[in-house]
Amino acid sequence: MTRDGEPAAHPERGAGLDQGGASPGSPLHVVATAGHVDHGKSSLIVRLTGIDPDRWEEEKRRGLTIDLGFAWFTLPSGREIGFVDVPGHERFVRNMLAGVGSVRLVLFVVAADEGWKPQSEEHLAIVDVLGAQGGVVALTKRDLVDDDELAVREREIRERLEGTVLEGAPVVPCSSVTGDGVDDLISALDAMVGAAPPAEDRGRAREFVDRVFTIKGAGTVVTGTLTGGALEVGQEVELYPVGIRARIRSLQTHKRSIDRARPISRVAANLAGAERDRVERGDVLGLPGQWRSTTSIEARLRPVRGLVHPITNRGAYKIYAGSAERDARIRLYGSGELDAGSPGAFARIRLSAPLVLDVHDRFVLRESGRRETVAGGVVLDVDPPGRPGPSPQDRLSAREGASRGELPGLVVQERGAVPVADLAALAGPVPEAMPDARLIGGWWVAGSLASAVERAVHEGLRAFHDANPLQQGQDLVGVRSSVAAALRGAGRAPASALVEALLDDLDVRGVVVREGRMVRLAAHRVSLSGHEDEVRRLVDAVAAGEPTPPTISELTAVGFSREVIEAAARAHALVRIGAQLIMTPAFIERAEEVVRQATDGLTVSTFRARLGTSRKFAVPLLERFDQRGVTIRRGDLRFPRPEA
Repeated sequence: MTRDGEPAAHPERGAGLDQGGASPGSPLHVVATAGHVDHGKSSLIVRLTGIDPDRWEEEKRRGLTIDLGFAWFTLPSGREIGFVDVPGHERFVRNMLAGVGSVRLVLFVVAADEGWKPQSEEHLAIVDVLGAQGGVVALTKRDLVDDDELAVREREIRERLEGTVLEGAPVVPCSSVTGDGVDDLISALDAMVGAAPPAEDRGRAREFVDRVFTIKGAGTVVTGTLTGGALEVGQEVELYPVGIRARIRSLQTHKRSIDRARPISRVAANLAGAERDRVERGDVLGLPGQWRSTTSIEARLRPVRGLVHPITNRGAYKIYAGSAERDARIRLYGSGELDAGSPGAFARIRLSAPLVLDVHDRFVLRESGRRETVAGGVVLDVDPPGRPGPSPQDRLSAREGASRGELPGLVVQERGAVPVADLAALAGPVPEAMPDARLIGGWWVAGSLASAVERAVHEGLRAFHDANPLQQGQDLVGVRSSVAAALRGAGRAPASALVEALLDDLDVRGVVVREGRMVRLAAHRVSLSGHEDEVRRLVDAVAAGEPTPPTISELTAVGFSREVIEAAARAHALVRIGAQLIMTPAFIERAEEVVRQATDGLTVSTFRARLGTSRKFAVPLLERFDQRGVTIRRGDLRFPRPEA
């Protein structure tokens, strides 16, 4: 038996493929059943499809659905419809939730002879908080009641549906035994799927795994309802949150082999490289790097109608999302309790184990002790900040009102800066351009943050230049500190990669100039104002010592400041040819003229002799000429480079 309690080698009926169904290009629609135990869900599915969704021998023996079942058929319109048949018994609600979590169309079943029952109410509450996008109510066992009782049941059902997402859904009396009303039910289902919003293909496939099994000679197979994007045979995929990489060996939907699976459809994927015992229900199959697991989310919680006990921060809960189940602890923002009739509240939810979620995902919250469904929710942040901040409600209200296309920009504004690789996992597909956000290096940066950093760097360097007019620029460490301080001031951690990206951007845009370990404003030039006499004496001292002028150490030893020496070199009053060697521009010109006259080439010794200097100065002078293209070196000889 598998971890889900089913025969390990038993493929689901929907994992093999179609028995002569629609063509591969036909629309695919997945519908979940819901309703009280023994109200005829499975019998109705058999009548509609000819497929028995009850797979277990125990299900056959006990006459009730324990785990998920799957069946399908083609509607008169040519649309293909797949059913996820879920158990109705209260002990198997967790299995029911695994089946409906990713499905937005519902076939709700109520038996005419029994009417509305406790599990009818709980299943409706679950369907309601999950936000079904369409539904049909099948009033089954029509053959067991007369017309008067049938009318009473139908009226009761419509009253029960008032105020829920199924309000106004067609209620169709039918009998799986006689076939009475089944054609009307099929027509209602066809109209429902025809009116359903088209499946979104955001290029971000996600299949919540609801079954895992092995087939001898084929390996591991996972099944689930595919949303968000397509999967193709041969693709590399990843199983989250375990991080297993695998390759799709083959795909099937409704017993038909396919090369490409589209959302929304029931899909069985045969995986090469995934061990059966490392995969379980609730895992997610997707493309590598597109998803991140989380153990903490923020969401809008809405209590189910008829909530008996208030939801509090002290309770122990279970969260159901997709096909996954996790223990959960909640922290309500604002009020510490959530009562029946409340419009809802924002909350932070901590999970017992990682879960793969997306913003706008819906989930169900059940109270663990009483085993009651108490609320539903919509995920608003899959990676909330470590501290909620003074007003998390404002932040979450903005997220709640944002469209899918607006979400990436909103995340960037919230965080100030987000790595490119992270933004898609946090917010879905990222547009090429976003208002008030800039792509800087490997980061999306809010325009306000980029401006704050630029302002801080400009002000810091301006102050440095004013205080140190003779210095070329500020040390890189100090400028990095200015960037980091600006990031902290905006509430953003100063990650070293972000600091470097912002500095590189300022350099590329010409705001600053980086020269080795020094950074200066692009417009800054070393100013000798106020030091003219000292510079003049310095130049005279160097010129007086040429062709073997004093070194920098010797100059500082007789009273010249190193700062003035460096400034004179940057202002081109002197020319630096080595760490300790400095000469006048006039002497450099004289040395260059010696080189240009040596058309037959000259050695270091010849050059030294003609200048009357020493090897200490001759070698760095010739190396300078080599680097600047004045000379061409061939062995021990230097030749003047012909002028263009």
